[in-house]
Amino acid sequence: MTLTPARAAGRRRLAPEEAYARALAGQPCAVVADDGTVTSLQSRRWLAEADDSDQQLFVEPCSGPTLDVGCGPGRLLVALQRRRVEAHGIDVSDAAVAHAQERGVRVTRHDVFAAVPGEGRWAHVLLADGNIGIGGDPARLLARTAALLRPRGRLHVEVDPGNGSRRVRTQRVRLRVGGHHSTPFRWATVDDDAIGRLADLVGLRLLGVDRHAGRSVAVLAAVG
Repeated sequence: MTLTPARAAGRRRLAPEEAYARALAGQPCAVVADDGTVTSLQSRRWLAEADDSDQQLFVEPCSGPTLDVGCGPGRLLVALQRRRVEAHGIDVSDAAVAHAQERGVRVTRHDVFAAVPGEGRWAHVLLADGNIGIGGDPARLLARTAALLRPRGRLHVEVDPGNGSRRVRTQRVRLRVGGHHSTPFRWATVDDDAIGRLADLVGLRLLGVDRHAGRSVAVLAAVG
């Protein structure tokens, strides 16, 4: 069968970063998992001001230099800066970095698994908005982000509200935006009643799980 140009264009796959950039530009975007689960990407919330749950779970607990990993458009950085907390964000998306820089916060384009500014000096490292899923290997990501902390630093990790399943799940997902799908990439989800086991695997200690407005954030520290 020969596709017309219009139909051929409709089947073009986007790079995940391009699909994400379109979402940040205002196009509705969904995350489509291999098992058929479809969830809306919360880009509008990320582009807005930090809400009350952001403040209670991520902003108020931070009293020293803070690194936001996968900071997106930078709403948490703005809120931290207003509290006069030294904060820096990293993201692999050019569009996200541009949005955050327009808001007047410190952010650079870096991959968390490569060299990161200020390694070993951060009092707090944030993995908000499901960013525990980055790379599809939560244990590896926890070990890497723990290495960014200074002694007695804290890692704040948003996880899924637990239902007793103690589940850690990795799937291939795609972004769907404007009738296009992105190429697939690996992403993970972690239930809040599974994060303690993951922490033990990489030499971290679970200090507790903070909950607010249906969100759960595990607070981890290095053992010793």
